[in-house]
This record gives sequence, structure tokens and C-alpha cells, in this order.
Amino acid sequence: MLERWLEISVHSSDILESLSFYRALGFTELQSGDVWPHPYAVVSDGDLVIGLHEREFASPTLTFVQPELGRHARAMSDHGFEFSLMHLDADVFNELQFMDHDGHNIALLEARTFSQSEDSCKDSACGRFFELTLPTRDAVQAGRFWAPLAPHVERLREEPTTHMRFDAGGLPLGVSESIALDKPAICFKWSDPQTIADLVERFGFRWQKFPGFEGAFGVLVAPEGTRLYLFDEDFLGEPYLVSEEDAAP
Repeated sequence: MLERWLEISVHSSDILESLSFYRALGFTELQSGDVWPHPYAVVSDGDLVIGLHEREFASPTLTFVQPELGRHARAMSDHGFEFSLMHLDADVFNELQFMDHDGHNIALLEARTFSQSEDSCKDSACGRFFELTLPTRDAVQAGRFWAPLAPHVERLREEPTTHMRFDAGGLPLGVSESIALDKPAICFKWSDPQTIADLVERFGFRWQKFPGFEGAFGVLVAPEGTRLYLFDEDFLGEPYLVSEEDAAP
């Protein structure tokens, strides 16, 4: 089981350009540590955290903090997980990497790599982050992969396309069979597209209207290629909460 989500790690060949993009949208830059030997920066809106890495790797990577990483690695190996990267020594920063059946990369780290800030606890111009969606060829197979890592399924939809949403250590993680999605999508709920239109016009951001995925009214493409999808509402609907009075016989 995944302990705690840390960030969505992405490769950026120009961190300053990426930082400028996210700051314009209202993201806050967080204080990063000196764990990595390469240039590294972190931005957040309080819910979503994106780590910008100036190095080559399988991007994006879903990155989690996992205490006692060596013991966890042995347990995962016993359950059939195969690692593409394994750094487990006393004199190095411990890290594991592996992929799901669709080639999406996952990393487990021994500790955090940045400090959270109260200033980041606000929505950006994109609105409220509600899901990171991974495209999959087979949602059932993807669900079987993620079940031991994120056993809590928040939502399940079977029609018109199968879509599952897991709580992956605090990350709302979706897997989707939609043919309109070929890369991971960061999804936001926002009802004021004019704000985004003004920013697109002012800064010349890459923007596509009505990209075809789940009724999104647009997608912003960051300089490093990250895709931010904007929706009028959560496409899986709002959660239905049952009160104790409703549940009582």
C-alpha cells in the first residue's frame, strides 16, 4: 500500500520557463531540498504538487514517500512487482522505480524532497484539482495492478467508457479507457473559462478548446508538455455522502 503521495514529477528542459508558466496561473513555488544533484523546483496550488526536474527520466512519474523503503521493496518483490531502478544503500538517497502495465512510471522515495507552505493552499486560475488520469488499454487490468497499492476505490463508472478512481496515498488517481486520452491528464474543476482565456491571450499559452476528453472545455499545455484539462464539473459526478441519520434503519 502506498504511504503518501509526494508529487507528479515531470522532466523540464527549461525550469525557469516552466516556473513562469505555473506562477502566471497562480501556483506557488515551494522550498526544495538539496537531495537531487540536478536542477529541481516544485510548484503547488495546495492540492496538486508538480516537481520540475531538469534531467532525463520517464516523465511524468507518480512519486510517493515510503518509509522503511528496503522492507517495503522486499514485500513488493514477494508480490510480483519488478523494479526498473533500485537504490537501497545507507550512503545514498533511497529510491525505487517501477511501471504499471501501460508504461506509466512510479517512484518511491525514502523522504520528502521539499517543504510544504501555507501560502500554497489556494486554488490556481485552473480551479480545483480533482484527478490525475492515466490512459489505459484495459481498465480492469489497470485496476488489478493498482488495487494492492491503492486499495480504496473512490469511484467506478462502467459506461460509456470504464473509469476508476483510486485514493493513491492522497492522490486522486484515475484510470481511463477513453480513446480521446493518449497521455496523462491533470484535471481541474473550474466554471470561469474567461479567466483562462484572458491568461492565454496575455501570455500566449498553448491552448486547445474542447479536446474531446470527458467534456473538457479546454486543455492547457505547459512548456514541458504537462497537460492541464479544465472542466465545468467532475465528470464522475459529485460524491454522495451518507449521513448517520440516512443510514439508520
